[in-house]
This record gives sequence, structure tokens and C-alpha cells, in this order.
Amino acid sequence: MCGPSESQPHNHERRSETDDSDFPWDLGICDAHCHPTDTMASIASINSMRARVLTAMSTRSQDQDLVASVAAEHGIRDRSALAVSDSGEAPRKIVPAFGWHPWFSHQLFDDTAGNGGNSTYDPSSSSLAEQKAKHYEAVLSSSPDAEFIASLPDPKPLSSFLAETRQRLEEHPLALIGEVGLDKAFRLPSAWKGDEQHERDEGLTPGGREGRLLSPYHVKMPHQTQILTAQLRLAGELGRAASVHGVQAHGVLFDAISALWKGHEKEVVSRRKQKMVARGAEDFSSSSEEEEDEDDIWAEINGQAPAAKPKQKKYKPKPFPPRICLHSFSGSAQVMKQYLHPAVPATMYFSFSTVINLATPGGENKFPELVKTCPDDRILIESDLHTAGEDMDYYLKDICKKICEIKKWSLSEGVERLRKNYEEFIFGPA
Repeated sequence: MCGPSESQPHNHERRSETDDSDFPWDLGICDAHCHPTDTMASIASINSMRARVLTAMSTRSQDQDLVASVAAEHGIRDRSALAVSDSGEAPRKIVPAFGWHPWFSHQLFDDTAGNGGNSTYDPSSSSLAEQKAKHYEAVLSSSPDAEFIASLPDPKPLSSFLAETRQRLEEHPLALIGEVGLDKAFRLPSAWKGDEQHERDEGLTPGGREGRLLSPYHVKMPHQTQILTAQLRLAGELGRAASVHGVQAHGVLFDAISALWKGHEKEVVSRRKQKMVARGAEDFSSSSEEEEDEDDIWAEINGQAPAAKPKQKKYKPKPFPPRICLHSFSGSAQVMKQYLHPAVPATMYFSFSTVINLATPGGENKFPELVKTCPDDRILIESDLHTAGEDMDYYLKDICKKICEIKKWSLSEGVERLRKNYEEFIFGPA
């Protein structure tokens, strides 16, 4: 996530420099990660966008209901929306995501059972001001002063947020968890000054940085990890995908995620064992899902057609999400390979954006290696923009072209591959 008015480029002249005629928009471009509700005035432009689907992230208290409301009006209904061009109806392009971003993780206090009773805030206390100070002194680095603490919101219980998120996910069956993650680099913005507050851009959803100077305060990594893992467990329980942010914390992030799947790793069969099985083994095993039930048997005996049954297996809750996308992935190729180890039980995806991955010379230099390292069926594209419309379309097309060039895909081949990857990330295998 890039906060509004921060590092996202806005070169409006570039659209005249490119020709859309050679780009296969009709095959379906899917934005795996964006923030259109940060600029609600831009939502009206979604209908005219060339992109097929936008995955709209929530990050903090101010945008949870906004994402839900936009999804209620513009949300896709099923996976067919990804493969079929829009009819004469108003386009439905949104897949919602509900989560609490690490930049705002200090605003939650962990009152869940898994915390072992070590809450940093007691809402039943007779002195909530003291509790607020106690909480922020515990979760922020560098001992924030009283004035800065006073500018922060009263902390919200993590248990309440998880309950609200569960309800939103149940109301939106295609929704995922996001944006969540870890960030060592981010510092909290300084408090609004009186004159700044009056001059703020009313078009932006409150709660972001909005150009304010940064304070010296970071959210401590253990607290960020608690907030992240609680949300990932919810995704695992409900079988939803997750969109994960990681900045200058790639090792800590891998440790946090892999701790959730500990004990659930896939068996890694050696090449020697694979050859032995291939030579002489026959598989006579069967499962209850493959066997006919008594109703079907009796139906056949009586000359009736067996009742049609869906082939989809029932999801078994797990302590980790079944599918995870590391958005605007900025780690090394070696870190990527850790997530791609055959023992990893979650299906890992990696999305890339122009505004993050190509924003610095260092990012540009390692981008080709990351794209080449990423398997063809695990790569996604995103805009990570905070406003919908032509800019979002432009940056999606730009990153798609760059990936196709590195992968040596034709544009048609690349767009179809990226759309299929997105479909499996959101819905799981067909």
C-alpha cells in the first residue's frame, strides 16, 4: 500500500504516448491489489475502466464499510465475470478485501484468548486515559510523548474487529483478507496541526498520511505480528485468500506465516522414491468422496439417473490461508524460493506493480530476476493505486507489458495467463 499523495506517480501526459490498439483488454485484466475507496470520488469511474476486475483493499477503521458498500454496488457475483465480457448491464468489477494494515496496527489492542491475558489496554478501567497511554507506550517504539498519544484514537479491541471482519466475509462470499502484513520501515505520521486539519483534501478518505511529516515512532514488530497472524487465522478458518504487505521485514514475515502452517507441511517425496512408485506401484485406494452413496446405488437399480452432485470438496478449516499473495513483492529471489518450497501447504502468489516495484533504481534492477524466478502460474499484477480510473488502467497495462517482455509471452498469452492465475487466487482451483 502506498498512502495517498505519497510515492504514486501521476504523469498524466503519458497516456498520449501509448496506443491501446495492440493491448488485449478484452481478454480480461485483473488488478490483484488496489485502494479505490481512498478516493471515493473516483468510484464513479470504475464503470468506464478497461480492467475487468479490481481487488479493493481495506486497511483501517475508516474504509471497512466503504469497501463493503462499493462491493455491494459493483461486486462480481461469480468466477464467470472474469472470463466473459460485460453485458449491457452496468459493469461489476469489484472483489472486496477486509483487513487491518500494519501501518494502523497500533490502533488495535490484542484482547484475544491467544494473547494469554497480556492485553495492553483495559477498557473496564476507571482511567481510560492512563490505559490509552499504557497501550501506545507498549506498542510504539521510542516512548511517544503525551501530546502525540493524545492525537491518536482510542485503541479498538482486536476481538471486535475480527468479529466484524467475519461478518463482512460471510456477507461477501468472494471477499478475501487484506491488506494485512508487516512493515519495519513505516513511521507514524505526525499529529495534524490546526491549520493543516482545515486545509486537508476532503476528497480523500480520512485516516491516511495525507502528506503529513513522519514522526519518529514505529509500531513494534511483535505487536504487528499479533495483528497479522490473528487475521491470517481467520482467513484459514473460512478458507479465504489473503493479500499480504511486507516491507523490510521479509524474514520476520516468512517466520510469522510459516509458524501458522507448522505441522501441516506437505510431504516432500524424494526423486528416488518417485521413481520407485512410478516403476511398480498401483494405486487401489479410494475415498468416500469417490464412492457412490446408497441413494445413487438404489437409483440405478430402479432405473433412475443418480442425483447430480457437485464435485467440489468441502473445505477443512486450517490455521493459515489456503492462498496467499505477497503484494508488490520486494523481497529477494531467495526469499521467494522459500515460499515456493514444495513442503509449503499454502498456494503462494506474488504480485507486482509499477508504482512500487519499479519506483526506485534498486527495485528496477532486481525486478527481472524476481519475474523470472516466479513460476508462470503464481504471478499476478496490481496497480496499488488509491484512485480508480484511467491511471489505474494505465499502470495495469504497463506492468503487464513489462512482465510479458521478461517472460517472453505474447500480450495475449500473458493476459490470459495472468487472468487465470488471478481466478485461481480468488476462487481456488476450478
